[in-house]
Amino acid sequence: MITARAAATFQPVGRSVAIARAFVRDTLQGWGFSDIVDDAVVLTSELVTNAVVHAGTSADVQCLRYDTAVRVEVADRYPEREVPLQDAGLQIRNPDSEGGRGLVLCSALASRWGVEYTPAAKHVWFQLDLPERSAGTRAASPALPTAALPLTDERVRVAVIQVDRHAVVTRWNDDATDLFGHTSDRMIGKPLTELTAWPQTPGTGIGLAEALLLSRWEGTYGIRGADGRVQPVYGSHLRVRDTTGEPSTVCLLVRADERAVLQSPARGPVNSDSASGDRGKAADAFEVFIGSPAPDDLDGLLQRTVERARDMLDGDAAYLLLATDDETELEVRASTGLPSARQRFARVPVEAGTGRYGSARMPAVHEDLNAVPGAVPLLAGTGMRSIVTVPLKVEGRLTGSLGVAAEAPGRYSNEEALRLQFAADRIALAVESARLTELERLRRGSLSFLVEASDLLAGTLERDQTLALMAQMTVPTLASWCAVYTIAEQSEPELAFVLHEDEDRIDGIKALLSKLNPPAPEPTPGARIWTAPSDAAHSTALRASLRSLGLGEAGRPATGPGTALATAAAVGGETVVLPLVARNRVIGMLTLGKPADERFRQEILELAEDLSRRAALALDNARLYSERTAISQALQRSLLPPGLPPIPGVEVEVIYRAAGEGNEVGGDFYDLFPIRDGCWGFAIGDVCGTGPEAAAVTGLARHAIRLLAREGFGGPAVLERLNAAILDEGARSRFLTLLYGELWPQPDGSAILKVVCAGHPLPLRLRPDGTVESAADPQPLLGVLEDLELVEQTITLDPGDVMLCVTDGVTERREGTRMLGDDGLADVLATCTGLTAGAVAARIQRAVERFASDAPSDDMAILAMRVPALPDN
Repeated sequence: MITARAAATFQPVGRSVAIARAFVRDTLQGWGFSDIVDDAVVLTSELVTNAVVHAGTSADVQCLRYDTAVRVEVADRYPEREVPLQDAGLQIRNPDSEGGRGLVLCSALASRWGVEYTPAAKHVWFQLDLPERSAGTRAASPALPTAALPLTDERVRVAVIQVDRHAVVTRWNDDATDLFGHTSDRMIGKPLTELTAWPQTPGTGIGLAEALLLSRWEGTYGIRGADGRVQPVYGSHLRVRDTTGEPSTVCLLVRADERAVLQSPARGPVNSDSASGDRGKAADAFEVFIGSPAPDDLDGLLQRTVERARDMLDGDAAYLLLATDDETELEVRASTGLPSARQRFARVPVEAGTGRYGSARMPAVHEDLNAVPGAVPLLAGTGMRSIVTVPLKVEGRLTGSLGVAAEAPGRYSNEEALRLQFAADRIALAVESARLTELERLRRGSLSFLVEASDLLAGTLERDQTLALMAQMTVPTLASWCAVYTIAEQSEPELAFVLHEDEDRIDGIKALLSKLNPPAPEPTPGARIWTAPSDAAHSTALRASLRSLGLGEAGRPATGPGTALATAAAVGGETVVLPLVARNRVIGMLTLGKPADERFRQEILELAEDLSRRAALALDNARLYSERTAISQALQRSLLPPGLPPIPGVEVEVIYRAAGEGNEVGGDFYDLFPIRDGCWGFAIGDVCGTGPEAAAVTGLARHAIRLLAREGFGGPAVLERLNAAILDEGARSRFLTLLYGELWPQPDGSAILKVVCAGHPLPLRLRPDGTVESAADPQPLLGVLEDLELVEQTITLDPGDVMLCVTDGVTERREGTRMLGDDGLADVLATCTGLTAGAVAARIQRAVERFASDAPSDDMAILAMRVPALPDN
């Protein structure tokens, strides 16, 4: 049965893919299904891409929630597209092929999937099963024999305490008085936090105030009784609302050794044969150390581990490190009793020195760290004197290291090391399993991130937009701030873009980085540490603080240190540099940074390295595109006339449009130029085809016409020699239609035209009375026959007459089966009486554009010449 539904429609444009991903992500997270979000986003991305990019139709996306699964349907309007099938008898398709990749992913990630057809659409759907969550209960256990039941006192007391949103006690029952000695009249109205002894780890744990705000919480802490002693209790908190809607928390508390009364049963089957009636005895050594139930998440398991290890050896601090994949470094993942979690994700080498005491692969005991300075760098400056460390190993492979430290020297011996190693051996497999689960989740999230990043980077070929996308994809997902350096040919790195998650910090970081020498452009792959920003920021902050106290440099103003301190905090953590390498050349550097006391985790650096490779190629593609576009446009502009010369007594206007994105010149061309005193040449032509090949013939024709006309050749001789030049091009030659003429303004206000129309649409003459007629006869086109016999025709334009010359991009404008044609052009020209040459050309252009809804697909040239009417006497 469907329990919830969400649907949206996305237009057939590239950006719809990213919007669809966000829609599915927001929907599933809103339903509380974060476990399957990444898989759903990856599959949705592929299926919507198939619809809006490959099929070219809109996409309908629908999310359906069931009791045990989520189904996502993507429908397009192109049912004819095939579904790629593979069977045992066919060769497996190329994995790099785009077609059908979404369905291949469906078969790999989805629990079920399928394709459904209707006469107007195709529906592709996939289903992801939800993790098993028993309805109505957290856990249940089978009946146990009496001897296996947990022991309690003769009378179990359950303290029921209710607190309001400010943690102030509003209810206090009699059992609470029996357990802790405080009466209800003394406790009601007082904060519960005044009585609690909370085992909070500075920088890593949560306090009671935070726990009271959670919807449900279970755990152990202490309550200070009326006699001043702290009694360990096990509590179960439930967040509720009263009849007025005000939130409050109900706390059920029992003695810690009676936790079985409240504690949720352990997951998994209970082995009744191993249970006994002895209080405190458990069958599983792991549960003895970790407690039950064990945390589900890796961070919770590691934090519980260090706290139990500290308590087991009566230490003052403990930490747990996890090994990187290559077992060369260890990352700080959990700690207790150390300041600021001792920079979580900070890395230390596995082999710190020679001998067993310098290696994390062997147990080690240091009786006094003051006697061996730097033996454990992680504890430098913490006041710890003695420490015991043991490795975590799975099948002989180092997976981590566990350490417990004390402020007093000589606290630990080999006996404690054996006890801690025994515990580490019991938890190593569980820690590794949780770590692999987390890595799988991170990698699936990384795949979704890289899919979206690749989509965005491929969507632009503009350099500045590519730089902005690079920074926006890293902040704040991968880092707190980002800087991008670019390197041009034979030049130094240049700071091109800076971004911080807090916009108020961008200017400060940019000013700081602009004063530093950029990092060296080394092509070595991977992230390398760059300490210069952090060092410079702290130095600047120190100088600003001294100046504010009047202790700075003489002659320097005593400015407030606020900005410098804020910048130092923003860039004071770890900073890494990743090279941007494309086509075996370093074209820039991607710099990522963390705020003070923060480090990058290894998985994030690996993801950043993957992103840098994609970003480098996108940035280099944008550079190449910009350079080639600039070259192409410069060459194309050289094929166009430099400008229209003024002609006494004649108005002239030209409108030119080349088909195709980025083209300034196509197969159509025009020219107007002086030949000699009192004579001007004009030409309008159309080369067969469009694009660069046609533009090459365009340049040949325009320059040849000018040269031949100025050498004194008449119209037929000019075109005959041009025809021979085109045929000499051999395989590169193109058919060419051409209207060429000479214009002679006359003293009486008229103009004489001598024209040759070689296969070109005939020029039209508009008289002041609205009459439109052809002004020349058709003759053979150029580039076909070797021997041409062309004839020149003479036309007289009287005052008020208009001569219109166009290419077939005007007359062959189509809308379905309709075509503008010569008659349609003549009808439009007939409405142009009394207009100037510029107005005539503009009206013809508007008529062509409005004739069809889609953009013109052919080159278009319009040449209008008008002899102004004589003024009335």
